[in-house]
Amino acid sequence: MAGLLVVFFPLLLLGFLLFMERVEEPLRRGPTETDMTEFLGTASSEDVDAVFRYGVRRSLERWRNRRRRLPRLAALVSRQRED
Repeated sequence: MAGLLVVFFPLLLLGFLLFMERVEEPLRRGPTETDMTEFLGTASSEDVDAVFRYGVRRSLERWRNRRRRLPRLAALVSRQRED
């Protein structure tokens, strides 16, 4: 039993470290100038208020998530209208 622990513990630790690398990567990447320009060009008043409430990084993340969902929602609505 101890032999299995010796063999599998480093592999599990390596897997955990690789997982955490993927989690931390977006946190290390800050907003770029083009992101901010596009955000300010298309943001609603609610989005701008969120910048003051939550900060730039979190507000941009919320905005990006909403933009990713819009094409999927539009496709769902068009499918429902076809039925």
